[in-house]
Amino acid sequence: MKVLIADDHELFLKGLEMILKDSFPQIELRLAKDYQEIFERISEECDFDLILTDLAMPGARWLEALEKIHAELPETPIIILSAVFDKEVVQKTIELGAAGYIPKTSSNAVIVSAVNLVMSGGVYIPPELLQDTKRDEFDLLRQIEKMPETSDKTGILSPRQIDVLNLIAKGRSNKQIAYELGLTEGTVKLHVTAILKVLNVYNRTGAVAEATRLGILK
Repeated sequence: MKVLIADDHELFLKGLEMILKDSFPQIELRLAKDYQEIFERISEECDFDLILTDLAMPGARWLEALEKIHAELPETPIIILSAVFDKEVVQKTIELGAAGYIPKTSSNAVIVSAVNLVMSGGVYIPPELLQDTKRDEFDLLRQIEKMPETSDKTGILSPRQIDVLNLIAKGRSNKQIAYELGLTEGTVKLHVTAILKVLNVYNRTGAVAEATRLGILK
């Protein structure tokens, strides 16, 4: 797994580097200290599996920077690690293509779990930011957080989630699923998150295997 991490505070950057190396022994890391270095990195290397970046950094305004990163590497998930903890900012980053938003106060375990979720095709938003938000995708996230733990998994997936699951089984990417089902890519990521939680698995391959075992997929 090749990952670009960026932060203008060297102490946090080095700490994040240690967390990821400890949790993902095979990881290949590239570091950047501002947006300009991010742009240089992605112009030289376009095969990143994930980008984790601070939000407020020198080199560019974050709105334009995220748009540029997503335009350059549209298939690469982006996770924001930020001290900014505001619903409108989080919502805007998701609209711009981010697949996760992690507060810098989060524990190491939360950071690792968020990375695993995003790499499985889901999206991570801090649960405390899901309250009283009226946007459709955030409503779906709140539903995911409230899903009950149950041994009967066959009746919890919605018809739309089963549609997504069938396309995952066919090897479709989130972008392809969004196109085929007439959804936004962000909504597809949220459905993937729900599927993984209901089936109690950690990646798309595990979801297909478990759904087949349960008879959800034929």
